This record gives sequence, structure tokens and C-alpha cells, in this order.
Amino acid sequence: MTSPNVQTLNRRQMLQAAAGLMAGAAALPAFGQAAPMPQVRAPRATSGDAMSEPNWDERLTITVGPDKADIAGSTDRAIQAAVDYVVRLGGGTVQVLPGTYTLRNSIFLRQGVRLLGSGTDSLLFKKESQETTLADDSDWYDQEITLANPDGFQIGDGIILETKNADTGGVDVLRRTLIARSGNRFKLDKALRANFWTASAPTVTARFPMITAEEQTHFAVENIALDGNRANNANINGNYAGALWFQDCSNITLTGLHVRDYNGDAISFQICHDVVVENCDLANNADLGVHPGSGSQRPCIANNRISDSTYGIFFCWGVKYGLAEANTITRCKYGVSIGHHDDENLIINNDIIASPINGLNFRPERGEGFTAKGNRFENNRITDSGGDAGIAVDVQGVTANNSLLRNTIKETRGPAQRIGIQLGPESGIMELVDNVIEGFATPVNDLRKA
Repeated sequence: MTSPNVQTLNRRQMLQAAAGLMAGAAALPAFGQAAPMPQVRAPRATSGDAMSEPNWDERLTITVGPDKADIAGSTDRAIQAAVDYVVRLGGGTVQVLPGTYTLRNSIFLRQGVRLLGSGTDSLLFKKESQETTLADDSDWYDQEITLANPDGFQIGDGIILETKNADTGGVDVLRRTLIARSGNRFKLDKALRANFWTASAPTVTARFPMITAEEQTHFAVENIALDGNRANNANINGNYAGALWFQDCSNITLTGLHVRDYNGDAISFQICHDVVVENCDLANNADLGVHPGSGSQRPCIANNRISDSTYGIFFCWGVKYGLAEANTITRCKYGVSIGHHDDENLIINNDIIASPINGLNFRPERGEGFTAKGNRFENNRITDSGGDAGIAVDVQGVTANNSLLRNTIKETRGPAQRIGIQLGPESGIMELVDNVIEGFATPVNDLRKA
């Protein structure tokens, strides 16, 4: 097996070099260092050294399948057992053979694991969600809860607890696993670390990301299908889960995935760096197609097909130095949305088709100093955005210092009251160069002149 980190770095370097994003990114010499470090020409496996591991010709592969596999089974438990075995032996591939696998909890990935399916023949299916309330108070230091109605809940289930915070008025959301039971009392895998009091109407729901990881690095998910069973599952905020959801991770490769009908985000990663999402098909997921979450640096989102979600690609807070290239985004309410401190991203050569609201949306955020800047939106094709008074590209708030270069913005349904590019009344300087804008009642509506 080729290490996922080697694939990720090679792909990223190639794309960033082509886009001119590598300028200034080379590592600087350490303080007091007169010359660059010598190149490692003959890497060896050395205890504690993860930087120059040899690229071994063969690594461990464990198969999982309904039968005739190293680990036989068609549930998350079988796949998790294979992941844990591979991790114990230093990493390798978990090969998910053709079949349908019903999940009652997430598959938790770890460093050095490659989860490899057989395309759409390997289908992960999320069971229907159950919901109940708490029958007794649990304090922040407790590691158990009491369910008002335990029907449908089992040991091993992934759950989400939600409650109104009695002090702040906000909502506390926790992901946990049920690990022991006596009647309607369940022990959790981790303490609550928040108060769940019946007076605040807490809920417990069998919801979870289908594939997840936290504080891990160098892993991959390839050529596998996920069905979120959207009609039979409650919605979940993409900051806490998604069909694939990662937190505080780095060097992730997600390629050849088919993700459909998840009642939330298809792919969400929060404070994750050097994530590659490539050649994926994301269809009919309720919220965001690809959600590079807060603080994520250098995401690469390329050659994906994203359709029928609220947002196609949503740059969250502080996403920087990312690349979104050659994606086809169809019938998402917003094709691409970018905002809070999202800086120096390149969005190039994408097709954004039939967005019910905007093809490209620059969010207003909190005003001066918070909006996106230094982003290049280049050589994209935006077709048929919004209703009769729709706006293809909407620049909101005080957004400034971004570039729209050589894009084709087209309306084929008739001009009506449609607008190609709208510059909001408070927006600043925006570089508009050689864009082709056709079929609109107003090609550019510059409200700054009003």
C-alpha cells in the first residue's frame, strides 16, 4: 500500500504549483541555520521518526465482508474491528468487500489507516434515528444518563445529546457512545462535561457521523458509498457531524466516495489541515456538500460532483490557502459561499449550475475586518442562478479585495429582473477582469454608486 500521506502531498504540490499558490510557502531555515537540512536519501524505520518512513512495497490488508473475509460481518462493529486490528500493527488497509453494512455508530479512523471500498458495491447504510428525553438529571461530571424511553437504543450505539445551557442560554451538543446498561440507565464512553438537567428539556438521539476521526493524521477513505437514510434520520448540524466528519486532523485523503441522502453535511472537517477531497459524488445531502470548517488550512477540493444540497462548497471561518478546482455543482441553493476570514483561496474552473439563490455568495459577516479577502475566482462557469430576480454573484457586506477573473456568467432562461454580479452598497474594491456576462437584465448592479 502507498502511504496516504505520500499521495496527498504529491497531489497537493502538483495542484498548488499549477495555481501559483506555493510562492512563499517553502520552509524557512531554522533560527541560526546557515543552510537547508540535508535531504534524506535512504530512509529507514527509526523509532519515533514519522517524517522519513520508507515507502514499503507491502503493508497489512484486512478484508471485511458479509462472508469469505478476514473479518466476517455487515455492521460497523466488523469494520471497526478491522480498523483496530490494523492500527495495532502500525497501519495498513481495511478493504471493505461488496455488501451493505448497517451502522449503529461511527467508524472511528486512526493514523495510518486506509479504508478502501469496492465503489458503489460497498455501501455503508445508516440505521434510522431514535429520539427520547432524559428521565433524570445528569451533572457535568457524570458518565451516565437515564432515558425516558430506551426502546430502540442498544449498547454500542452512537448518540448525540442536546440541551439548553442553563447559564448561557446556548445549546450544548455532545457526541457519545452507550457502553453499558441497566434498564433505562446507560453508561457513556466519556463523561458529559456539561449539565443535562430535565428542566432544560435535553434530548438524546441515535445520530452520528458515519465515518469520523479526531486528533489523527495521515489516513484515507477511498472508493466507498454512504447512504445516510435521510428520510428516517433527524437533521444534525455540520459543526458536530456529517456523513464524514473530522476534527483537529491533518493529511486526509478522501477520494472516489459516493455520499447520498445524509440529513446534514456530506463531508465536514473542522480545524483540519491538508485535506484532499477528490473525485467524489455527493448527492441530495440536506445541508453542505463539502464543508471546510473553521481554521482549516490548505484544503484541496477537486473534480467532485455536488448536487441538491443547501450549499455546494461552504468555506467556513478562517479557511485559507485552499483550492477548489474543476468541481460540478448543480442545484445547490448556494453554489459556493465564502466569508469570515476566508483568505487567499483559489476557486478555479468550476461549473456552477441552476443554483436557486446564488452561484457565488460573499457573506456579509460582522463587518470591517471579518469578510473574505485575497480570494481569486477565475475561469468558472455560472449558469442560471436564482429566480426571476436572482443574482448569480452576490457580494455582500463590506467585502473587498477579491478578484473575479475571466468567468462566464450566463442566464439562459430570459433576463426577467436577473442580475449577473451585484456589488453591495458597503462593499469595497473588487477586481473584475474579462468576465463574460450574458442574458441578464442587469449584467453588473453596482449599488456603491447609489
